[in-house]
Amino acid sequence: MGIGREGRDLERPGRGDSTQMIDQLVGAKRRLVPLISVVLIAGFLATSLASYYVSVESVREGIVESGLPLTADNIYSEIQRDLLRPIFISSMMAHDTFLRDWVIGGEQETARVAKYLAEIKAKYDTVSSFFVSDATRTYYFPDGVLKKMSRDDWRDVWYFRVHDMKEPYEINVDPDFANRDTMTIFINYRLLDYDGRFLGVTGVGLTVTSLRKQVDAYRDRFGRDVYFVDTTGKVVLAGVTASVGDSILKRAGLDAIAPDILAGRDGSFEYRNGGHTILLNTRFIPELGWHVFVEQDETGAIAAIRKALAVNLLICLVITAVVVLIINATVTRFQQRIEQLAVTDKLTGLLNRHGFDAVFAQALKETRRTQDPLSVALFDIDNFKDINDRFGHLAGDAVIHAVGESARRALRDSDAICRWGGDEFLVLLKGCALADAFRLAEKIGEKVAATPCSYNNVQIPITVSLGVAQQRPDEQADRLIARVDAALYEAKSRGRQRVAQAS
Repeated sequence: MGIGREGRDLERPGRGDSTQMIDQLVGAKRRLVPLISVVLIAGFLATSLASYYVSVESVREGIVESGLPLTADNIYSEIQRDLLRPIFISSMMAHDTFLRDWVIGGEQETARVAKYLAEIKAKYDTVSSFFVSDATRTYYFPDGVLKKMSRDDWRDVWYFRVHDMKEPYEINVDPDFANRDTMTIFINYRLLDYDGRFLGVTGVGLTVTSLRKQVDAYRDRFGRDVYFVDTTGKVVLAGVTASVGDSILKRAGLDAIAPDILAGRDGSFEYRNGGHTILLNTRFIPELGWHVFVEQDETGAIAAIRKALAVNLLICLVITAVVVLIINATVTRFQQRIEQLAVTDKLTGLLNRHGFDAVFAQALKETRRTQDPLSVALFDIDNFKDINDRFGHLAGDAVIHAVGESARRALRDSDAICRWGGDEFLVLLKGCALADAFRLAEKIGEKVAATPCSYNNVQIPITVSLGVAQQRPDEQADRLIARVDAALYEAKSRGRQRVAQAS
């Protein structure tokens, strides 16, 4: 429906309200900048001096509650990110018609599947790629046939586990028999035929080299040691304070809390080793079946922070002076941004009703002085509720944005367009008689229809219905809008995707 019918409020914020708000901002700025400057100078010096004496306790709390957990969370996030790509590759292999057809066809010409696996390995730079056939229990890899799978071979336990599971894939860490038992993270993906029957397991493997690089980076950057421990307590990827193959159950100080950690208790701990207090945070990584240990020597951490605080005291006056100089510019930019936001629709970047009101009022004054024609066009999106219901409200927002952009490109430089509300747009056409306004409205409709909205790789067709009206002599804005609203209603009642002009 149009905006002129029952339930629509035609009153908009006046230009006086906007001017008053901006004037208040200017006055607040004049009072606020000197006050902030004084408070900043006094507060910076006072808090810097006070923090020097309380830093020892606060640093320890920060490491335990923030620093170490954040490092553990970052490592966990990096691992999850690194696993997305091989999971995608394995999924692609499991849905590849070549691999399915080759298996269904009786696994003829081993060289064909070996070539396929070699291309996967080379193209995606994985350490390995493989396929295990359920029919023949043959393990294929880029060089051909690696082995026959057997329930009696401990190396093959993983295959029979994947064979019986319900999930489409798993992530596990095993030595890679094809690469001299290099510790490898495997993505094991179930391959099904076109009727959903199990054909085998395919996927790729990647080494833990990236994890080692990350461990070294955190050690060098933050002075924190990171290592990984399996569920038995054995170190599987080492930093500085631990070695691969060591058991945390036998490490001095750590042995007392190791059983709780291995039993599934994640969080923050501390222990004494060699006269040092070691702060520790652990997190279990279910995808790998590993615990990540992040440690930091409390003594070294406190010494570094004390030095930083001393340096902070020396430079606080310089920083304060710089901040005082830039705070005025910052507040000014903030004020300008507020002024812009006050007249701009956030979703489309077009004028909002508040901003359009000022432009409309100015245009009416110019029209009375010059006697040039003035027209308006009002349009909304056809079947917009159906778009929201079918594709979701985020898609609806994307459609509104696309329509606003298409309409803006169809207009002249002298025209003004605003998002009037919801999926409605109002266009001000200065120096434009009704016939020209009608043709321009048709151009808007054609431009919108020719530019479907792309959302999540789906093309959403869009059409609009439009009403146009020319201002009558001495006609007030509300009356002009009511007439164009009625014209829009007429266009929609006549079948949509058309233009109707006001009587």
